[in-house]
This record gives sequence, C-alpha cells and structure tokens, in this order.
Amino acid sequence: MAVFGPGLVVMLADTDVGSIITAGQSGVQWGYKLLLVQVILMPVLYIVQELTVRLGVFTGRGHGELIREAFGPRWAWLSAAGLGVATIGALLTEFSGVAGIGDLYGVPHAVSLPLAVAALLAVVLTGSYRRVERAAIVIGLFELAFFFVAWAARPDLAQMAHESVRMPVLNPTFEYLVAANIGAVIMPWMIFYQQSAIADKKLTVADFKLARWDTAIGAVVTQLVMAAVLIAAAASIRPHAPQASLSTVGQMSQAMTPYLGPQMGKLIFGLGVLGAGMVAAIVASLALAWGLGEVAGYKRSLEHHPLQAKWFYAVYTICVVGGAAMVGFYPNLISLNVGVQVMNALLLPLVLGFLVRLAIVTLPEAHRLKGKYKAVVIVVCAVTCAFGVLGGLGGLIWS
Repeated sequence: MAVFGPGLVVMLADTDVGSIITAGQSGVQWGYKLLLVQVILMPVLYIVQELTVRLGVFTGRGHGELIREAFGPRWAWLSAAGLGVATIGALLTEFSGVAGIGDLYGVPHAVSLPLAVAALLAVVLTGSYRRVERAAIVIGLFELAFFFVAWAARPDLAQMAHESVRMPVLNPTFEYLVAANIGAVIMPWMIFYQQSAIADKKLTVADFKLARWDTAIGAVVTQLVMAAVLIAAAASIRPHAPQASLSTVGQMSQAMTPYLGPQMGKLIFGLGVLGAGMVAAIVASLALAWGLGEVAGYKRSLEHHPLQAKWFYAVYTICVVGGAAMVGFYPNLISLNVGVQVMNALLLPLVLGFLVRLAIVTLPEAHRLKGKYKAVVIVVCAVTCAFGVLGGLGGLIWS
C-alpha cells in the first residue's frame, strides 16, 4: 500500500467531469453501443500508463525533464505547450462540474467556485506528497457512487448484451463519440502526472511490480466507472428522453434523477461528480506545475515548502484560481465538455509519440521496449491515435 498511489490517483482523475458528460451522452445517443469501447480501452489505458511507470521508476525523472534530456529544449517546450492546452480544457470541465452541482442545490457560482478553490489549495499547500496523494484518493473514491446510480437505473441486461456488440462504426456521429471517449481516457496531463508523481514519491526498481499493479487496478476501476455512467444514462434517460441535451452535469442530473429518486439520486450523483472534478483538478494542475518545472528547470516537488518552490506552487495556484475564474465569468464555456475530450484525442499523436520514443531510447536495456511487446505497443498506440484523430476530425466536418 505504500507503493500504491500514483496509478490510483491518476486513474480516478481520468474519470473527470468531461469524461462523465461524454459517457452520459454516449448512453443517451447510442444506448449500450459504446459500452464495449469502455472495455476495450482498459488494456489500452494500461499499456500507455505502464510506460510512464517504467520511465519514472528506471530513470527517476519526470516526463518533461526526460524529453528535454533526450530530444532537446524545443521538443520539451512543444510537449509542455500541448500539456498546457489540455490542462486548461480539463480545468474548464472540472470547475463546470462543481458549478453544476452547486446549481442543483441553489448555491450560486460566486460561492461554490471559491469554496472549491479554497479546498484545492488547502490540499496541496502542505509540502507533503503523501498527504496530497491520500487526500486525492479519498476525494476520488466518491466516484464509486456511480456504481449505485447504474444499479438503481435497473438496466436490461439482455438489451445491454445485444446492443454492445452492434456498433455503427461508419456513422460519423458515432465515430465522433468514439473519439471523445478515447480522449476522455488518455489525456496528456495523466502521462505527465504519473511519471512525475513516481519520481517525486521516489519509487525504486524494487517497487516496479507493485507500481504496475497500482496502474492496472486503476485502469479497470476508472473504466468501470465510465461504463456505470453510460449504463445509467442508457437505462434511465434514453428510454424517456432520447433527445435530451446533456451538455452539463446539471442537465444530466435533472434528466437522470427522476428515475433514480429526486433526492437520493441527486445526492449520489452530486457526490460522484464532485469527487471526479476535484481530484481531476488536483491532478491536472499538478501535472502542469511539474511539467513546466521539468522543462524550465525550477524547483518542483510536493516535498518542498511553498516558500522553497515558489514557481511550482504558483503555477498550481494560477491553474486552480484561473480555471474557477474562467467558469465563473464565462459560464457558456461549460458546454464545451465533450469538445475538450475530442481535443485530447487530437493531441494523441504528439503525446503518445513522445511517450513511446522515450520508452525505446531512454530506458535501461533490460526494460526498454523491444521485440514483440514493442510491436504491440506501437500498433495499439497507432490504432488509438487513428481512431481518435479521424473520428474527431470526421465528426467536426460532418457537424
């Protein structure tokens, strides 16, 4: 349990507010037809994040630092730019979720967003990696509420089995949501976070096996949560309101909770969204703070006091405060949730290209990508990028 943490935290953050909206829209628009995609993405997610475990354990360096050392500062800044874009998009979705849950209970944005900011700053400004990790896991476990939501929706198992294997793969709208689901599972800030967290936690070669289990368990849990949201939406909303607009968590909750019980449904759904949004805001903001530090060279560790690593904590604070401010002042940005996931899919060639190349050239010979597994990783990443990019671009063109 001392080794576990980076994988669980990043995977709990993976099922963020944008991912929940994407899974909900998938269920409403296509029923259970995208359910099998969630299962297929489990090993894909593990393969990608396991590379960050290898790189973090065997090099002791974060993702941005390793890119700078292997390929030079220009490529490192390019990767950091992609990270910055993805982080901004993520923070918009996380704080939109917080604002949406506040709306359900009549709490104005001027109250809910500052409270979220205060909580996020309090969690991180402690000067301790382990405290941040434990707090993030506890917050993220609220996402398990979605399993209750899926059970309470009483899905038809026979219909689920029938629809899940009948995918209209040539439909542009379906392809767009496939791309969104891929972007909701593999995000640039996840790769930066897990590798940097492993380095900050100082995991060693002896911890490698357990760190991989940490990642594998997290990959299964996060995709089961995504599947639970999709099932709940397909079972509760689609039969009654198949044209329902689910651009925000508020709209999703209002459409879903009448069939789950107005009070308990709203409470359980709200806890799940808050857990997802808060842990993802921590992870995305820390990923950017770590990534920029690794490229720019400033001190970057949660083991440092805020006065010892001013730039690191300043970047984190700017991310959190800025994300909340953008949602507070421009609430129309809340509807961009699914679009942010498609943007993540379009960034995959850059992100996975760097990751695979680092695993080939920077690892010790015994743990370097090679042989049949190297071919498997390259094929999996190439196919994932193709589905993400082509599906995203195709959906944008047809829309």
